[in-house]
Amino acid sequence: MPNNPIPVIAIDGPTASGKGTVASRVAERLSFHLLDSGALYRLTALQALRRGVELRDEHAIAKLAEHLPARFVGGDVFLNNENVTAAIRAEEVGNIASKIAALPTVRHALFALQLGFREAPGLVADGRDMGTVIFPGAKLKVFLTASVKARAERRYKQLIDKGISANMDDLLADLQERDERDTKRAIAPLAPAADAHLLDTSDMTAAEAVEQVLSWYAHA
Repeated sequence: MPNNPIPVIAIDGPTASGKGTVASRVAERLSFHLLDSGALYRLTALQALRRGVELRDEHAIAKLAEHLPARFVGGDVFLNNENVTAAIRAEEVGNIASKIAALPTVRHALFALQLGFREAPGLVADGRDMGTVIFPGAKLKVFLTASVKARAERRYKQLIDKGISANMDDLLADLQERDERDTKRAIAPLAPAADAHLLDTSDMTAAEAVEQVLSWYAHA
């Protein structure tokens, strides 16, 4: 819908770049709706795990994605009425999500679902292809990035704070593998939109990144 007057802020970037935190805080500041598109892939992965669906069964996974009963309330993610915020952040779920995100039928199944999150007064959409594929007409496009080392350190701190054991070398290798997969997949590879603002958050706090995005939006 190119003439849709409801504004969208598209925030894309690689794993652990801080885009989820920034997107949720920007949405809160503007009283906008929030779409965590990565969570949709994680929810699909969680459903596949719970139902024992094989990863090679692309059409079965796409069917799960097409009828995903997802809701975002504040910072929480719901599947039907179950709060699965913690469950979808498990490393196993994240790894499966990254793999199924490369499946064309799954991406197609989630396309219309994501468009449906665009409601007044506005939407902040966080993901990997929000500004390039899902909302190419977004009022503001931001591509967040950070060094692999900074991202691994953030992920390590997140896991330790949650009481989950973690190994820095494993996290670095995992992030590099995900980056490779995300940037080189055939459909909707991870890349900034031509008109996106680039924001390297390696040496920034989340609060500083939020203020920068809000400033760009005010002048968009």
